[in-house]
Amino acid sequence: MLKIDHAGIEVSSKELIVALRREGKLKPWKSFPNTPGGHQAIVRYLARQGHLVRVCLESTGIYGLDLALALHAAPGIEVMVANPRAVRHFAQALMQRSKNDRLDAVVILEFAERMPFQAWQPPSPAARHLCALARRLEALTELCAAEKNRLHAARATETSPSIIRRDLESSLRFHERAMQRLEEEALKVIAQEPELQRKFDLLRSIRGIAQTSALQVLAGLAMLSPDLDVRQWVAYSGLDPREYSSGSSVHKKTRISKAGNRHLRRALYMPALVAARHEPHFRAYYEHLLARGKTKMQALVAVMRKLLHAIYGMFRHQMPFDGGKVYQLPQVVAANRASCTKEVA
Repeated sequence: MLKIDHAGIEVSSKELIVALRREGKLKPWKSFPNTPGGHQAIVRYLARQGHLVRVCLESTGIYGLDLALALHAAPGIEVMVANPRAVRHFAQALMQRSKNDRLDAVVILEFAERMPFQAWQPPSPAARHLCALARRLEALTELCAAEKNRLHAARATETSPSIIRRDLESSLRFHERAMQRLEEEALKVIAQEPELQRKFDLLRSIRGIAQTSALQVLAGLAMLSPDLDVRQWVAYSGLDPREYSSGSSVHKKTRISKAGNRHLRRALYMPALVAARHEPHFRAYYEHLLARGKTKMQALVAVMRKLLHAIYGMFRHQMPFDGGKVYQLPQVVAANRASCTKEVA
């Protein structure tokens, strides 16, 4: 029978701190460089005949991805990539007052031992490539928006030097060309992967999701494990409701948790806004929520969540968008009721 050891790894851009508990004894912490050679050294340090090592590290972006992939590929090692917020709250529950890399590695080790261990499943290389392109496109979109605002301000007054306006116009053209190249590369990545192409075509069948939005949404969803259900999708996007009440006197407004992936949540915002205006079924759902007293933002967030549910069903059943399965139009409901009344009569 395999003996189970646990390890916690604190990740930074240049250094990896490893805390290991083997056979109930905490080993002295070790430091490794965050390089391919350092990753293999960690694998050799952790691996042991007759032992299964469960390793936990925080989801800290690109700096820990190569390490997680190396650990996942090694025999006798299981990897969990934990939400940094969960680890931070866990440290607070342990009354951890100080903070440094060595203490953080021990806290992550304790997290791996005491919390339910969820093995990490790495996304496909195509999904990782698409996600990197989408993140860069998102960053350039924000940059272009800021440059357009600066250009508008520069054109609003004659006191702005003409060289400033020309420089801003040149910057915008440069970044827009870069965005076009990145988008073309993302489409090539999708075309080379049949599963991604199928999902991309399904997304485009929704009125409100054009090419750019489909790229961003698909990039966020492609990183998810295929065995997640729709409620886990909603939680991952941070669109799940967060209740705050205590006793009979404390009752705050229910809000979304925002504890998930902000990139996916942002990618869903504009498609939901367009769908709430131009797609009949989503518009009817949006107006129904307004009639019930919801604010415009609350109704729009509900449309984002409903849109995510629709995408989940489309991907699972491999069917294009059908608005009737999202929300029945009032006239359709009335016609069905009238038909049922005639049959009973």
